[in-house]
Amino acid sequence: MNAALRQRSGEMAPASPAAPAPMNVTPAENDLYRLAERAGIAVHWIDAYDQPQVVQDDALRAILAALGLPCDSAEDCRTSLAQLDREHAVGYLPPLLTGVQHQPVQLPAHSRLHGLSCRVELDNGARLTLLISSDLTQPPTLPAIDVPGYHRLLVAGHILTLAIAPQRCYTIADALAEQGRERGWALAVQVYGLRSESLKEARKVYGDGGLGHFGALAELAPMAAQYGAAALAMSPVHAMFAADPGRSSPYSPSSRLFLNPFLIDPAGILGADAQAQVLAEGGAEMIATHERLQQAGLIDWARAAAHRMSLLRRLHALFRTEHADDVKQQAAFAAFQLDGGAALRAHALFEAYSHHLSSQGVPGCCDWRQWGEAGRHPDTPEMQAFAAEHAGEIEFHLFLQWQAARQLAQAQENARQAGMPIGLIADLAVGADNGGSQAWSHQDEIAAGLTVGAPPDRLAPQGQNWGLGAFSPLALRRTGYRGYLAMLRATFAQGGGVRIDHVLGLNRLWLVPQGREADAGAYVAYPQQDMLRLIALESWRHRTVVIGEDLGTVPPGFDTVLDEAGVSGIRVLWFQRDKKGFLPPSDWSRQAIAVTTTHDLPTVAGWWSGADLAWRARLGQLDQGLAAAQEQRRQERSQLWQALVQQGWASGPLPEVAPAAVEADDDAALPVSLEDCGIAVDAALDYVAATPAPLAVVPVEDILGLAQQPNLPGMTEPHPNWRRRLPADTSQLFAAYAAKARLERLRRARGGNAKEI
Repeated sequence: MNAALRQRSGEMAPASPAAPAPMNVTPAENDLYRLAERAGIAVHWIDAYDQPQVVQDDALRAILAALGLPCDSAEDCRTSLAQLDREHAVGYLPPLLTGVQHQPVQLPAHSRLHGLSCRVELDNGARLTLLISSDLTQPPTLPAIDVPGYHRLLVAGHILTLAIAPQRCYTIADALAEQGRERGWALAVQVYGLRSESLKEARKVYGDGGLGHFGALAELAPMAAQYGAAALAMSPVHAMFAADPGRSSPYSPSSRLFLNPFLIDPAGILGADAQAQVLAEGGAEMIATHERLQQAGLIDWARAAAHRMSLLRRLHALFRTEHADDVKQQAAFAAFQLDGGAALRAHALFEAYSHHLSSQGVPGCCDWRQWGEAGRHPDTPEMQAFAAEHAGEIEFHLFLQWQAARQLAQAQENARQAGMPIGLIADLAVGADNGGSQAWSHQDEIAAGLTVGAPPDRLAPQGQNWGLGAFSPLALRRTGYRGYLAMLRATFAQGGGVRIDHVLGLNRLWLVPQGREADAGAYVAYPQQDMLRLIALESWRHRTVVIGEDLGTVPPGFDTVLDEAGVSGIRVLWFQRDKKGFLPPSDWSRQAIAVTTTHDLPTVAGWWSGADLAWRARLGQLDQGLAAAQEQRRQERSQLWQALVQQGWASGPLPEVAPAAVEADDDAALPVSLEDCGIAVDAALDYVAATPAPLAVVPVEDILGLAQQPNLPGMTEPHPNWRRRLPADTSQLFAAYAAKARLERLRRARGGNAKEI
C-alpha cells in the first residue's frame, strides 16, 4: 500500500504485555481489556511521537464484535473469554498445525498428548508411526519429519493437517544460482499502462482499445530478458468488479483468488483477425470508440474496460458457435472449470449476479452486503436458482477466468523461454473489498466490519483507512487457514515470484471499524509463525521467490524474522539515508531487493524535477508550502548528487532543473524541462545496481526517464491514479537510445546473458 519512510525505533509498536493498565478502571473494563489482549489486540501502544496511547473502549468493542467476540457487557466479555478458553482446553486440536522440516514438531501444550503413539500419513503416500514426547514439563513434541508437505496426523481420535515447511522460502539466490548468477535485475511495469500496436489494414481494426493487457506483457518479457533481466515485476492482476469497470486501483480488488478480466488480450483468444471481425460486426460506433480510447493519453477506465468487456462477450459468443467442435479447446475449458471447483463457480456467480443487478440499475450491484437475505451467500436457494437460470452468463465469466489464466501463463512461459530465471513477479494485495467476491464466498474467514489501514503518523497525521477487508486471525486458525492457502496458491501460480504487499500484516494489522476514522482502530496480532511457514511451503512447491513490501513502521525484530524466513524486504533509494546523507551502495542490505522507487513514490526524473511536489502543492498536501518543499528537495538533490559523485557514478557540478509545475487543466503531462534529469536517472540506476542486493528492480518509468508516477497516495482526483499509459507501443518501448543505454548498463552491472529473441 502507501509507501512510507521506514521507521526502526519501535514507533507505533504495541506496548509490552506488561504495560500497566490505566488508573480507575472498572471491573467491566478490565474484562474488556483482558478479552482484547487474549484476542491479540494491542490495547496499549506507542504512537509516532513516542506518546503512549490506549485504544478507545468503543473501538475495542467494535473490533471484538467483528472478530466474533461480543463484549457489550461484563457478562458478554466473560462469555467470549470462555469461548477462547475452549480453544485452549485439554484435548482441543486445531484443524492445521505447522512445523519445520528436520525439526521436532511442537504440539499445543494444552492438548496433553504426552507419551501417546500417533500415525502420520505423508502426502507422498508413506506412513509413519511416531511417539509423542512424554516430558510433562514441556509441550508434547513429535520427532522431526524430513519430508515437507501437507500430511495427515491421526492421534487420540483427532485427524488434522500437519503442514511441514522447509526452513525458508525458495529465494532469489536459489533462482539465480540455477543459471550460475549471484545478482540480477528486474523490470517493473503497470500492466494496464502497456500499449499494443494500433493498426488498420484492409478495413480491419486492431490495437488494445485504450487498456493494456496480458498479450503486451507477454511481448515485453522477452524484450527485458534480452538485456539480462531476471524477472518482470507486475502490478496486481487480481479480479476486479466486471459490472463496475470504473474501479481502477489494482490494490482494491474484488477477489485475490482470481484474475482481472479487463487485462485479457482480445486478440489472444481466437486471433487478431477474430478481434477485427467482432469489432467490424459491432459497427462504426464500436470501431470509433475503440480508436478513440486507443489514442487517449490516459486510461478512461469506465469506458475502456466496458468496451473491453463488450469485445470479450462477442468473442465468447464466437467461441461457442464457431469453436464448439474444437475438442481440444473444449476439453481444456472443462478441465479448467473442474480444477477451479466450487470457488471458481462462486466467483462466476458473483460476477453474473452483479451484472444482472447492474443491467437493472440496482444500486449496490457489486456489494453482496446489499443483496438482502436471498444473496447473503452463494449457496442460498435463490442464488442456486439464479445460477441455473443464467447458466450462459456464468459460463461467460468462467470463460474469462480461463482466458486470463492462459494468457498470464503464456507471459510467464515467454519470460522463462527467453532466459529469465524467475520470470513474472506477481503482486499480492494486502486485502480485498469487503463487498466483493472473496468476502462473499469466504465469510467465515473474513473479519467483516473491519478495514485495513495505518494509525496516525508524521506522513499521515489523520491516519490511513484503505477500505480493504482482511482475514480474521481467529478464523484463520479455526478454519485451518483454508482461505489463506487458497489465496497463496492462486497468487503463487501467477509466475516465478510474489511480492506481498504490506508484509507487516503477517505480524499485525491496523484494523478500523467500518465507517470510522483511521485513528479509531487498533493493532491486531496475526499468527506470524504459521503464516510464514505456509508461505515457505508454497514457495518451494511452486519454485517461487517471495518479496515482502516492508515499508512503513517495522516492528522490532521483524527484519530478522523475514531474513530467516527467506523473504526479501525492499529498500528504496529515497529512504536509504542517515543523518550524514544517502547510504553508499555497499551499506545496503544483502537480503532485501533494491529499488529506485515504487508506484506510490516519485520516479527518479519526477523526484529530481520536483514533479511530485508540484502535484502535492496543487492538491494541498504540502503543509510547509511549495517554496519550502522545493528548497528541501534542492538540499536532498545536492546530498544525492554528492553521494553519486563520491561513489564514482557521477561527476561535475550538480545538474539544476527548473522546478516542475502542473497546469490546472492538464492532468496528462508536466511542462518541465527534463534535459538534465537524464543524467540523474542514469547515475541513480547505476547507484542502485551497485548494491549487494540479490535483485535490483527498476520501474519502466525510470528506464524511459518519465517524470510522472502511477499513483499519488491518498488522492483519486484530480491526480490520474492508475490511469497513466506508457508513451509508446510495447514493441517500440525501448527504441530510444537513452532507454537502450540504461538497459545495457543494467545488464553489465547485474549480469545475465539472455537468449536472443
